[in-house]
Amino acid sequence: MVSPSLSAVLGPEVTTSVRKILVQRYPGVRWQLKMAEDRLVGPPAETLDLLEAARNRVLEENWDLAVVLTEIPLKTGRRPVLTQLSPVHGVGLVSVPALGAVHVRQKVQETTVHVVGQLLGYDAEDLNAQRDLARRAHQLSTDLDERLDDNVVQFTARVLSGNVRLLLGMIRANQPWAFVARLSRAMVVAAATGMVTLVASDLWVLAMTYGPVRLVLLAVMAIGAVSATLILGADLWERPRRRAQREQVILFNLATTATVAIGVVVFYLVLFILSWVGALLLIDEQALAGIAGHPVNALDYAKISWLTASLATVGGAIGAGLEDEDVVRAAAYTRSST
Repeated sequence: MVSPSLSAVLGPEVTTSVRKILVQRYPGVRWQLKMAEDRLVGPPAETLDLLEAARNRVLEENWDLAVVLTEIPLKTGRRPVLTQLSPVHGVGLVSVPALGAVHVRQKVQETTVHVVGQLLGYDAEDLNAQRDLARRAHQLSTDLDERLDDNVVQFTARVLSGNVRLLLGMIRANQPWAFVARLSRAMVVAAATGMVTLVASDLWVLAMTYGPVRLVLLAVMAIGAVSATLILGADLWERPRRRAQREQVILFNLATTATVAIGVVVFYLVLFILSWVGALLLIDEQALAGIAGHPVNALDYAKISWLTASLATVGGAIGAGLEDEDVVRAAAYTRSST
């Protein structure tokens, strides 16, 4: 999709040129390209508005991927960037002015092809990258057959089983391990919660009396609470507008849920490590042994850290609720490059 003001600059042959490069770069895929002039949103516009407008057009046209060539400057915070990607949406943005004034057409073509590869999770360092990209492209372009007797669970199961490689590629391209790191309020509230609970002697008693099953359940509940708060609070769950969109929307929701859940699990592990270090520094061994009634060991400190991480993660859910909706959506969906 090309902004009307850029059509004359890029020329009518941009589609043909991009397709030739795609065929050379990713030969295992048959590419069909269509160029549409559409500003999508008027400047000044936020990146998320542009991404979501492009996503709506993708669903309406039943396209598999979209690359938007725009004259609008793209930014991450205050830092200008060349591209913004949303692998779960299947949409990439390219800020043409950021390419400079020399050899614009060639740069646009190369950047567009690179963005397509990133959207499909292409990793040039992987020896099987070409084959994996071809399989993900095939799954993306192949629609499931309609079965009128399928309920939501059955259809979702078929979407999952028929698009495993594509789903894994979308999740990997979305970099879920960096998700919560972009949510400053959630991290601050969680860290503060952890420090407050860690020095409470009642917590020590509870942690040492709890068995592993209860601690695991608490951890699962805490991770689930934060994930649900982020998904529902920021309205990350998408609903199909037409029956034909169901497969794409279910894939999107599965990728979004997995991205958020994996990000929160990483967040939990970081809190556990910080709690372990904090327990070793803040909790006196003799005081802990006096409360426990037996000599303490590494397992006691691990259980205290485990319970602290769970409670701090719940505190993170409160912090997640305080995050601006656009901040959460940007953290969940977008990647950028200079």
